[in-house]
Amino acid sequence: MSAFRVGVDIGGTFTDIVFLDPEGRIHTKKISSSVDDYARAIVDGLCQVFRETGLTGADVGEILHGTTVASNTILELQGARTGLITTKGFRDVLEIRRLRMPRLYDLTWEKPIALVERYLRVEVSERVNARGGVVTPLDIADAERAVDRLLAEHVEAIAVCLLNSYANPVHEERIKEIVRRRNPDLPLCISADVQPAIREYERTSTTVINTYVMPVVRAYLEALGADLERIGVKAPVLIMQSNGGLMTAEAAARMPVHIIESGPAAGVVGVQFLARRMGLSKAITFDMGGTTAKASIVEDGEVSRAGEYQVGGGMMHGSRLLTGAGYLIRVPAIDLAEVGAGGGSLVWIDAGGSLQVGPRSAGAFPGPLCYDLGGTEPTITDASLVLGYLNPLQLVGGAVKLNAARSLEVFEKRIATPLRLPLEEAAHGAHVIAASNMMRAIRAVSSERGRDPREYALFAFGGNGPLFAARIAQSLEIRRIVVPPSPGLFSAFGLLYSDVEHHYVRTWWHGTRQLDLNVLNEVWSRMETQALAQLAAEGFTGHAARIRRSADVRYQGQSYELTIPVRPGTVDAQGVAELEEAFAQEHELTYGHRAGPDEPVEIVSLRVVGQGIPEWPRVPGKIQVARGQAQAAGPRQRRVCFGPDTGWLNTPILGRADLAIARSGPCIVEEYDSTCLIPPLASGVLDEFGNIVIAVQNEESTRRESSRWPETAICLGGSGTAGEAPRVPGV
Repeated sequence: MSAFRVGVDIGGTFTDIVFLDPEGRIHTKKISSSVDDYARAIVDGLCQVFRETGLTGADVGEILHGTTVASNTILELQGARTGLITTKGFRDVLEIRRLRMPRLYDLTWEKPIALVERYLRVEVSERVNARGGVVTPLDIADAERAVDRLLAEHVEAIAVCLLNSYANPVHEERIKEIVRRRNPDLPLCISADVQPAIREYERTSTTVINTYVMPVVRAYLEALGADLERIGVKAPVLIMQSNGGLMTAEAAARMPVHIIESGPAAGVVGVQFLARRMGLSKAITFDMGGTTAKASIVEDGEVSRAGEYQVGGGMMHGSRLLTGAGYLIRVPAIDLAEVGAGGGSLVWIDAGGSLQVGPRSAGAFPGPLCYDLGGTEPTITDASLVLGYLNPLQLVGGAVKLNAARSLEVFEKRIATPLRLPLEEAAHGAHVIAASNMMRAIRAVSSERGRDPREYALFAFGGNGPLFAARIAQSLEIRRIVVPPSPGLFSAFGLLYSDVEHHYVRTWWHGTRQLDLNVLNEVWSRMETQALAQLAAEGFTGHAARIRRSADVRYQGQSYELTIPVRPGTVDAQGVAELEEAFAQEHELTYGHRAGPDEPVEIVSLRVVGQGIPEWPRVPGKIQVARGQAQAAGPRQRRVCFGPDTGWLNTPILGRADLAIARSGPCIVEEYDSTCLIPPLASGVLDEFGNIVIAVQNEESTRRESSRWPETAICLGGSGTAGEAPRVPGV
């Protein structure tokens, strides 16, 4: 039997599993995440697929995994007891940070505690200048005392970050030798290996985070490997990186800083592939799950990447200015904006009597009220049930039965009655507010980056993305929505599209008009040789190894850079001129202006990406999704509320295959893993790739509804419904 490639994505509510063989046959499984032991849900889900399909562990060729273990370690402050060795005078870099405030004028804000306590941060006598020259040699006796002091404190890992070691790592290497002599098995990271780039705080923070999570990630991957072997799965495990590439489990155990935002990246990679196949040059990704909603953009077949990001500071709103809330990580990552709005987001009333949604979530347990697992607070999923959007008998193919009566009872008691609103108006108001929150994420990656969202197609996925996509598209005047096959498992599916990638960066600070081109080409050649050697060690040689270059560029005097692609081959004067012009165009697109031709331009860092391309396509052209095409359970029609102007309408319930012929809204498409809502003034049809393509009309009626239901609040008033609403929609 053909070997299956398996994508496994852990979310805050569900763990998603997708099996794919070379012929395009797919088996899927959605199972509640086991937050106390994430590996347990993976193994349980695989075993369920084995029982349902007759497959065995021997049929699995490789496992591609997106995990939240590293990010949760930081959020929960459950990492290793870490010691830090740094240059004398730089002990408090982690405390001082960049003095940035994430919320202006908020005098109550407190910065997060340092991951290394002050008494575990020790200094050594040494100094290297910015050009790599040794000003003060390392005091070996001082370094030995520093190491011995940390070992006496029983640290579980040591990070080493010395001033300007990116230019000359000789002193860090000496300290590494000392640690290895005294404790060969102790987890150890030096910044020259983790982040050999300029900026002391960013380099220190990144190195410390890599060290802090390393023992936890290593233990998780070892335990996962043992559990997989126990059920007969001996296939290699590849881990999704924050940048959208894959790396081996062994590499992830050494450099876990690259998998902190592992989970959200896979869906963006999947959209990148679909957009290329559909011939779409501009796409916005919208991933709404049970806990959060995330947005990113794909342009001209390429994902948007950021050079740094923060974790542990709340939701990522994408602002380049309001930073400093979390722990900074300076490694390439897919540029995402995230808000706390998912199906499990709690609906509540604040002290001022206003309706609010999120950011707190009911999570996998106890989950929404309708799950009947002990939840006491209403959620967006409960609001969807009240409005008739969800089928109580159909969630996860009927595996999760919903208690609609409980949702109605508690939602009315906790939300509608205090607001003096009819039940359906309160639920619809919660939907409008949730959609407004999610539009913040989309604006953060589009209009706040100089992009007009009206020019983009909206790719909606996640368990709740297709349910909210049309409302969001109407508000943002986006005309086309694409809902891929298996949308609720699309992040796991996106793992199957990813390639092995390794990212390298080196600070090389020079003005573009004073370049020694021979030195520039030599540095890039050394970086490419390093990338090719790593790919060759993983079996990618010749045409299977692809190299991409880029450079971090800025105008002289600026504090931050833009990353600009650089064409392959030897860089000459013409290549430098092309780089300057590409930078000026990107600067104008991002910030709205460009400097004159005489303004000095600087290269700050050089980047190389080594990409491993498999011999055969990772995903066949034709996909056969068994789940999601079957007939939906329950009635083929039910009453659904579409807001105060339209009210309750009898709405057809369809399967995805029913859209082989274009259908006008309203209608609802029910699948194993998601529910897609096509409202009035919209129509949907299947394209040749099995995607649901929704055309959205932004008519005056849509704008009237937006004005009646503001984005930031819910108005008190009459129901505005057309006809009497059923007490338990869909039952």
